[in-house]
Amino acid sequence: MCLIAFDHRPGEAWPLRLVANRDEFYDRPAAPLAGWADVPAIVGGRDLEAGGSWLAVHRRGRFAAVTNVRDPRLKVSVDAPSRGDLVRDALTCPDLPAWLDRLAGGEAARFAGFNLLAGDGNRLWHLHRGLGGISLSVIPPGLHGLSNSSLNTPWPKLIEARQGLGACLRHGRWPEDAITAMADPHPADDHQLPETGVGVEMERMLSSPFIVGERYGTRAMTWLGWHASGRIEIGERRFGPGGVAQGESVERLTT
Repeated sequence: MCLIAFDHRPGEAWPLRLVANRDEFYDRPAAPLAGWADVPAIVGGRDLEAGGSWLAVHRRGRFAAVTNVRDPRLKVSVDAPSRGDLVRDALTCPDLPAWLDRLAGGEAARFAGFNLLAGDGNRLWHLHRGLGGISLSVIPPGLHGLSNSSLNTPWPKLIEARQGLGACLRHGRWPEDAITAMADPHPADDHQLPETGVGVEMERMLSSPFIVGERYGTRAMTWLGWHASGRIEIGERRFGPGGVAQGESVERLTT
């Protein structure tokens, strides 16, 4: 997952509403949004190469999503575990706060750089592993965005996605207008590009909310609405090379 915009409102009618884009190489095998055969209580897309996920929910009332941190200066072990394992483990561990504390205490250093969102419908945590170290925080209520740096880092695509979700929730159609905002393929102007060590041409390609390519691009767009009643609706649209639509799935759960 490479771009997430979300509205966190604990205690209100919708504790969480979220839209997210997963950018990946098209030849990396993945399963579409569905219940997992080996863990039926988990519903989400699945990376078939490493076995984890970029975003999923658990029927007992948990949510998790991960983004990569893009920083070539961050040293990573050649045998580092897949960051998709974090999503699976966040959903299946017996005690989510204690598990997050262990990661923040040093276990997260085993992984390449990442941002993890994990929540239970009331609390939502952000765990960051980057060049500056490891940090864990409880996310305050409000509208937020996450890409490949840290929470609310003002990259153009993050600002656009967050604003698009905000406009949708104020006076638009949920989730249709939020999806439209995430489908923008236009890159940012060069003077707005972040500097993450990958060169201006790559920064430009990665700067749009929706990336269109032949080998790499936005492969899945996911939306999630979590109602205070415990009802969760999660949907996914999938795309192939050139941004060609390849299908849609929607699951409705009651926690």
